Amino acid sequence: MNPWIAIGALALVGLLIPLGMMAVSSLLRPTVPEKGKTATYESGEVPTGGTRIRFNIQYYMVALLFVVFDIETVLIFPWTVIYRSAVSMEGVGLAKTLLPMLLFIGVLVVGLGWAWRNGAVRWVRNPDRSQRSVKR
Repeated sequence: MNPWIAIGALALVGLLIPLGMMAVSSLLRPTVPEKGKTATYESGEVPTGGTRIRFNIQYYMVALLFVVFDIETVLIFPWTVIYRSAVSMEGVGLAKTLLPMLLFIGVLVVGLGWAWRNGAVRWVRNPDRSQRSVKR
């Protein structure tokens, strides 16, 4: 038997079970339309204002930088664990072991420098500085 048939069957079952459950639940559930069901629920509080709130873009920039440097940490830890045994192996020198990680860290440092220069890591912007740039 071809292994791709088993993978396809598993994918088909993985799609059919949730879709079947949603179809059965939509047929069996009671439908009583009323205005209260369409209202936004905020833990018992009466909602005030609109649902669209403008967030500062810096939240997203900090989150993206965190993800990038978090992944860097996840990749550096296993490398540090195998570094000593890789250097001691015959035929693998210090340069072959150290150079890829230094290149990886170098690319991340360049990215951090670029983000720093563009103000992605500066949380509060100085209003005087922005006023001067507009007047020029």
